[in-house]
Amino acid sequence: MKIFQREQRSLFGEILDWMLTPLLLLWPVSLALTWLVAQGLANKPFDRALEYNAHALAQLIVVQQGQVQFNLPQPASEILRADESDTVYYQVIGPGGEFLAGERELPAPAPDEQPQPGEVRLRDGELRGIEIRVAYIWVRVPTAQQPLALVQVAETREKRSVLATEIIKGVMLPQFVILPLAVLLVWLALARGIQPLHQLEQRIRERSPDDLSPLDDRTVPLEVAPLVASVNDLLTRLHDSLATQKRFLADAAHQLKTPLAGLRMQADLAQREGTSTEELKRSLQQIGRSSIRATHTVNQLLALARAEGGGIRIARQPCDMARLVIDVVRDSVPRALDKQIDLGYDGAEPGAPGVWVDGNPTLLKELVRNLVDNAINYTPSAPGRPGVVTARVLPDTFGQMLLLQVEDSGPGVPEAERELVFQPFYRALGSEADGSGLGLPIVREIARQHGAEVSLEDAHPGQQPPGARFAVRFPSRPAED
Repeated sequence: MKIFQREQRSLFGEILDWMLTPLLLLWPVSLALTWLVAQGLANKPFDRALEYNAHALAQLIVVQQGQVQFNLPQPASEILRADESDTVYYQVIGPGGEFLAGERELPAPAPDEQPQPGEVRLRDGELRGIEIRVAYIWVRVPTAQQPLALVQVAETREKRSVLATEIIKGVMLPQFVILPLAVLLVWLALARGIQPLHQLEQRIRERSPDDLSPLDDRTVPLEVAPLVASVNDLLTRLHDSLATQKRFLADAAHQLKTPLAGLRMQADLAQREGTSTEELKRSLQQIGRSSIRATHTVNQLLALARAEGGGIRIARQPCDMARLVIDVVRDSVPRALDKQIDLGYDGAEPGAPGVWVDGNPTLLKELVRNLVDNAINYTPSAPGRPGVVTARVLPDTFGQMLLLQVEDSGPGVPEAERELVFQPFYRALGSEADGSGLGLPIVREIARQHGAEVSLEDAHPGQQPPGARFAVRFPSRPAED
């Protein structure tokens, strides 16, 4: 568990961590590699000096009177021991293994090593607990029974360590200065790199609350452009939503004025002096009708607001559209009988293949009810010629589509007005039907939320009246088991 865990992560801190952490981790690795390289560089010149000394001593082996001898002049001996920081040792072993000159305790080469005459080899060793570097060469002696003599030259490693340390100091000391400078430059570069984000934040903070215009994405880095585009898309949708709400509230206020004004006028008429019982009864009837109309308008407004709640995910479940339509038709029969309208259902039976859709049953019932109510409201009827309203559910199992139709025998809708009737509060000119102008907008919104399409056409083309047929095409789902 993290002891100091931040609730919000800093983008600046995250990037800085990912940039500086590898840098700080690689620094010890750089130290180790520099040490190895320095050791190799320090060994090379001194190894060459040892090889030269081994060759020089090998040339001093001679054969006199059948015996192998090693004659080291005094000046050469002084040169070998003239080093102030390191001690130089040498050893000469004759062909028979006899000791000829030098340091007796100098370690011999490995017993299993294959001699190569004339080739100088190097190895690390130890003499009296002190680490040494040894160069050795086998020398061919032609007159001896054992033709190979061994010459070894060794020295302690003090000069090598001193040189390696100097190399490391020369490399690492600048790094102690460069590393903090690099951290500072990374910090400054990162601060400069995220400066456009601060500028964008400042521009957003300076905006007025009602300014929903898109942000300028030309002055931001390419990596931030998708974020700005998403914010602009959100601002556009928010602007449209607010505009819709303002228009909706204005229209709703306008529509509620009429029934409320009627209520007030009828109440004033009922309170006049000398009002007869008959006039009072008529005023109360008008008040009742106005209150019903106001209640219906408010209910429709609430239904439209609920249907337009696009930000809320509606709960979906398998729905039998045939069953839903039959229930709505059955509930609407009393109202249809009051207007002497023949209301019926003609279509697939409940539970038949292809009648199932994924949706919200409450909203789907609201859609069907508004279509049926709209047809009843706008279909004239008389005892001699009753109006006819028919609801249908027609499944298409091959096309995986379900068709809902509600048609009437009314005057129909002119082609120029077929798109306008789906706008809130629109009422066809010359219509005396009682309605709020919200039913069809509710139908279109619910259909949109269910991935369906709504269309309007003449029910009986070429006849008078032509009637109207509303069709809603839903994507169907397989029948429930």
